[in-house]
Amino acid sequence: SLRQISQRTISTASRRQFENRVPEKQKLFQEDNGIPVHLKGGVMDALLYRVTMGLSVFGTAYVVYELLVASMPKKQK
Repeated sequence: SLRQISQRTISTASRRQFENRVPEKQKLFQEDNGIPVHLKGGVMDALLYRVTMGLSVFGTAYVVYELLVASMPKKQK
């Protein structure tokens, strides 16, 4: 019975037809319009890029802060 379930799942998944959108994407990404390739995907690419850069800047600043705190000697009471 397990074999039938797995065969049914595989066979029904292969029946679905998906439209081939690769040529559209190739035209979009190969177009010479001055936009960097990592931003050609649209708004979501720009948002992901900005979030990633923001986290990188924040992380770098935090590491520098922690290094400065660790380099300062603790005051003795």
